[in-house]
Amino acid sequence: MDRLVIQGGHKLNGHIPISGAKNSALKLMVACLLTDQPITLTNMPSLADTRFLAQLLETLGVEVYWPKGSATCHLNAAELKSTIAPYDQVRKMRASFNVLGPLIARSGHATVSLPGGCAIGARPVDLHLQALEAMGADLKVEQGYVKAAAIHGLKGAHINFSMPSVGATEHAMLTATLAKGETILENAAREPEIEDLADCLNAMGADITGAGTAVIRIKGAESLTGTTHAVMADRIEAGTYAIAAAAAGGDVTLDGCPVEALGAMIAKLREAGVTVDADEAAHTLRIRRNGTHLKAVNLSTQPHPGFPTDLQAQFMALMAIADGTSVIRETIFENRFMHAPELSRLGADITVRGQEAIVKGVRQLTAAPVMATDLRASVSLVIAGLAAEGETVVNRIYHLDRGFERLEEKLTACGAQIERRSEDEE
Repeated sequence: MDRLVIQGGHKLNGHIPISGAKNSALKLMVACLLTDQPITLTNMPSLADTRFLAQLLETLGVEVYWPKGSATCHLNAAELKSTIAPYDQVRKMRASFNVLGPLIARSGHATVSLPGGCAIGARPVDLHLQALEAMGADLKVEQGYVKAAAIHGLKGAHINFSMPSVGATEHAMLTATLAKGETILENAAREPEIEDLADCLNAMGADITGAGTAVIRIKGAESLTGTTHAVMADRIEAGTYAIAAAAAGGDVTLDGCPVEALGAMIAKLREAGVTVDADEAAHTLRIRRNGTHLKAVNLSTQPHPGFPTDLQAQFMALMAIADGTSVIRETIFENRFMHAPELSRLGADITVRGQEAIVKGVRQLTAAPVMATDLRASVSLVIAGLAAEGETVVNRIYHLDRGFERLEEKLTACGAQIERRSEDEE
């Protein structure tokens, strides 16, 4: 099993290119199931998660052409040879569950395993299933599978989500594109990735308005066509590198950065005393901290446009070396502080009380072996390792490979001393 070995104490200076957004790419890939014509996705991030989904789509009969090292993925679902998404594949990644609705819409039936994913807390699919049932799907959950049918097709519905779930909003939107009549989604999630998905679906012939607001309207189409679509830049990757630069110190410019999607994070970095130059027109974000002390700030994760839960662990690593005490509240997931004990192994002073973490900044973190527990937690340990004194070893980094493309390459290019080692090399 691979691990990362980090020699801390080196400032970061240079440019980091931002890859396509994992959270957008996964749903865009699923959209190929809605048409018998080819879909081409550019700016595709080559990650464990996107490659897993490509394998699942091939199981369903999708022709996938995505050469290693290429950022262009060609998908052709001209004929589906299966409508069964097995446990062994869906368990690897939660987003795989979103094939359910498009398979029902396209074929009239589907059998899809209940999903797996990171151990950051319960993320039930109730809202997904309620939305599909509202559109006329007959659903049964048996032996860990959702068995669904809509023999006479799906119909438009008025769906009011009890919470603004990103996954349920995207799933309902995908499915409703082929439902008869109009579907209205209220209390919909407003994340930028939902707008990206709507843009792609509209280019395929869908009629979607309101994406990015709390009310989305979808007028069902008889059929959809193929298209070529560029995956939006990854705001979570960009935020992660911005926080890494703030923690390690130096001067880093993020190129191809979705600046407009990072307002809450930028505000918190500036509040902490980091110099941030944001240029929306040029799609660049410059992060500078040379010698200045960080100031402790409080934050609470919120649905977009609030501070993203997917940047909470990274920001906690930054606050671990800030002057003063910060309080970090996690309102999205109930078990997303698993990185706190591992950060404490590096010398951080963190106390977790329910959904709050109290972080008392220390002057210096010190190196230690640590264990990654989930995708975002793992990169928080990398950030802490960059700022720590000595050699930090981050174990179980397969989590990192699910969501960060060429992480060590991008950081090394800016002066980080970081390398990947396998157990055979130890």
